[in-house]
Amino acid sequence: MKAMVLMGHGGLDKYEWHEDWLTPSPGPMEVLIRVGACGLNNTDVNTRTGWYSKAVSEATTGGAYADVAEEDPTWGGRPLTFPRIQGADVVGIVVAVGEGADATLIGRRVMVNGWLRDWDDPDNMDKTGYYGSECDGGFAEFATADARNVVPVDSDLSDAALATFACSYSTAEGMLSRANVGAGDTVLVPGASGGVGGALVQLAKLRGARVIAMASEAKHDEVAKLGPDRILPRAPADLRAALGDEKVTVVADVVGGPCWPRLIDILERGGRYTCSGAIAGPIVEFDLRTFYLRDLTFTGSTVLSPQVFENIVRHIEQGRLQPVLAATYPLRELREAQQAFIDKTHTGNIVVIP
Repeated sequence: MKAMVLMGHGGLDKYEWHEDWLTPSPGPMEVLIRVGACGLNNTDVNTRTGWYSKAVSEATTGGAYADVAEEDPTWGGRPLTFPRIQGADVVGIVVAVGEGADATLIGRRVMVNGWLRDWDDPDNMDKTGYYGSECDGGFAEFATADARNVVPVDSDLSDAALATFACSYSTAEGMLSRANVGAGDTVLVPGASGGVGGALVQLAKLRGARVIAMASEAKHDEVAKLGPDRILPRAPADLRAALGDEKVTVVADVVGGPCWPRLIDILERGGRYTCSGAIAGPIVEFDLRTFYLRDLTFTGSTVLSPQVFENIVRHIEQGRLQPVLAATYPLRELREAQQAFIDKTHTGNIVVIP
């Protein structure tokens, strides 16, 4: 089969294009999927570059880093085995099943839940992995997945549109769940023009919250289509003044970086900060006095329950979410697609098509 294969940590040159890669066979409790589309996300970039390593303190650049510790270059703080086919956001048709897997899945269009689990201990976060990281994923013509991690989807949306949902929307829903967002909250979303940011806007609105999006002004028209109540510039010089009388109870952040203290300063007493990324930089200035004197709650969000993904699929089938598909690229042009993703050339998600 054709596949884009990651050969090691580093720059985009670490991807190799192969047209004769061995097509996988489904093992016990696995299905074989003919990949229709696969979305890109920050995990692909950060894993390739080794950005998750504690040795790296820079923002996500997409390039190689001078120092990447061998023991912790992945999201889970463990070494990665190469060669590796990345790509978590798989949409496609099940064409075969392994022993024990549900044969009625053959011929069904499915989405893949990226969280790998020990099915004897499925709620144990320490026993999780991620699709396209701890096992091969969807940057290929075919991919295998655990049958318990695929969800049939009944939708008129294209494969490319569906491939925008899995990682971004599950990540966003996990963040909002951890922060217990609901009616009466006002949620501030930095980076609202990105995949997770756009998902946060829509999902927070579904929960009945007031949503204030932050994005570069050139992207305000696109962000407005997602339905936020207000849109602010990406980095106002005086965020408090820009907010006016708004009382922000939740900040849902995947940006971090030098503007981070301003986000914390505008939270109301008893407010919540929830985080699942730090693309502008993982090292921030943290004033503990603001944290405890305002009775703030901070939650990190990574490993999600299976119900989060299943809820996203149900929202899709009911037409309650809109995809933010920015562009599609042929799989062979994955390097160019990922560079465009890094450069934020487009507003929203980028998908590759085998």
